[in-house]
Amino acid sequence: MGQAHKTLATIPNRYAFLDRIDEAVTHDNKLSLMLIDVVRFSDVSSSLGYQVGDIILLAIANRIKYLFGREILFGRMSGDIFGIVIPGRHGDRQLRYHFNHLVEHFKTPINFDGHAFIADFNVGAVANEPDNQDTIKLLAAAESALKQAKENKYENLHILNMSQKGQSGRSLALKADLKRAFQNDELEIYFQPKVNLNTLKIVGAECLLRWNHPLDGVLFPGALIEAAESYNMMNELGNWTLEKAFQSALQFKQLGIDIVLSVNMSPTQLYDFKFIPKLRELQKLYDIDLNCLELELTEDVALSNSLMVKRQLSEARALGMRVSVDDFGKGYSNLAYIRELSLDAIKIDKTFVLRLEENPVNLAIIEAAKVIGRALKCDIVAEGIETIEQMHMLREIGIECGQGFLFSKAIPRMDFIQLYHTDLMVGTSQSFMSRPA
Repeated sequence: MGQAHKTLATIPNRYAFLDRIDEAVTHDNKLSLMLIDVVRFSDVSSSLGYQVGDIILLAIANRIKYLFGREILFGRMSGDIFGIVIPGRHGDRQLRYHFNHLVEHFKTPINFDGHAFIADFNVGAVANEPDNQDTIKLLAAAESALKQAKENKYENLHILNMSQKGQSGRSLALKADLKRAFQNDELEIYFQPKVNLNTLKIVGAECLLRWNHPLDGVLFPGALIEAAESYNMMNELGNWTLEKAFQSALQFKQLGIDIVLSVNMSPTQLYDFKFIPKLRELQKLYDIDLNCLELELTEDVALSNSLMVKRQLSEARALGMRVSVDDFGKGYSNLAYIRELSLDAIKIDKTFVLRLEENPVNLAIIEAAKVIGRALKCDIVAEGIETIEQMHMLREIGIECGQGFLFSKAIPRMDFIQLYHTDLMVGTSQSFMSRPA
């Protein structure tokens, strides 16, 4: 892990740190830079004295260095701003995970001479472009991200995509449109059926967002979520989706449609202390049994080993909600963490299903997921089923539930209600039920 610094003076300063970044970028430019600003630290120094302030700042520096390990480069950009370089390619989710890991760890106070200090941070993060070896360009992007993080109203992290630094007028308009979309009721929930592979009956549905944009037509979640993240509206968007799921669950119950509705959760929601009170409020408002609703988390969030995530999920399950892990097998999370979670379902990522017929390794991975599911006493759901052959192979493994274009894409509510009352075998070959010899 390397030696702890005994004084702030031994931490590489801005210029020494930039030299190290320059060397790293030249050697292998697959890396990310995070700038970590200790929020309101000047208050500590002015109230406790600069000598005590330096001792606490040194403790923070050593904690950060310890947290991220020997693989990182570490430096002090200015008084209370540190920088870390993390090797490897990173997407937004991984950078968000590093931020959450930092914040969670520093909830434990730093104690000195009868004083306790809980550090909070603004963090600007940027993943280097594949073709960039310009350290100054990388630093400028990180500093721009940190500036935005400081200005953010709801979140202390901002991740900047270097290639999108200068946003087009259309992209900016898309962000502004999102507020109007809430006001004008342009957002809609579509439903993709989950089907029992043995009976071909619809047993559930995944709630998926669509945006009926007046100029661009129906937009899929990517553009919607990108706009929400840029505009710091992820909680608002998440809560809107959650309430629509509650409304839909009540409507389906009144129509005699007995299914489980799954709602995708963003990390922002799971780190919101108001999330569980919001669930209780919606349960009281719509008066439904929460076991007809399921929270769907991506694998990297579910297996992040975050105490906050574990607590929120545990409280949600105590209220009766189901919890599932989406995209299972796609990421690189530590599977040891899955033992610590109480899950109701694991969804096998579609990449393992799509080439199932031709790749025996995919088959083995799905069989392993089935074994893990049995040990955890949770259901296994296969995503991305597109052919009858895939469905038969999944049945033979013992997978009982799946979704994919073979059955239906995501469709509006009225279409879904009609599909629920339709025999999925109608208009298809009998081979849907029995595999040809």
